[in-house]
Amino acid sequence: MRALRLPADQDEPITALEVHQLEDYQAAVGGWIEPVDIPELGITIYVHEEGLVLGLPFNSRATFLWWYFIPEARHKAMLVGPALIVGLPDRNGDSTSIPNDVARLLTEPGRWRVEAKVKGEKDWMQIPATHTDYFEALVWAMVTLERWRHAEDVRVVPVGSGITIQPIRATDAVDLEHPPAT
Repeated sequence: MRALRLPADQDEPITALEVHQLEDYQAAVGGWIEPVDIPELGITIYVHEEGLVLGLPFNSRATFLWWYFIPEARHKAMLVGPALIVGLPDRNGDSTSIPNDVARLLTEPGRWRVEAKVKGEKDWMQIPATHTDYFEALVWAMVTLERWRHAEDVRVVPVGSGITIQPIRATDAVDLEHPPAT
């Protein structure tokens, strides 16, 4: 099945690969695997189960992606070492391929903007800066939400790119027990 590998080093490119058995997952992350689901994107991120104990480096791309979509994880945990992204498990519990639109979102160039929902305001406020990397936009969304006291919510939206992923707010509720059907 199709997967993406996100190295912890931001200077290393994200790579596409095929994984078919447990050993492929373990080789991608460098050891025992631990899953982290992101239901809104239809993905599971696998990381090294003992990565924190082993002192593996912080994986900012995987962590900010997780924090953006799973608010409960913010400031409680981080993802370290290389990460492997596949699709959510099917009804039998078997992993599936990463959805094509998510693979494009995470690997293809585009232009992204952060928008903030300001307390007491009806409309979303556009933050003027644009970002050519989706992960960079996620970082700025989290910084905006954390540091700007008037922001009660943030979202990352494409800027005239033809990308069809709908913006998802960073505070959207997540139902981990009943993920969306695929």
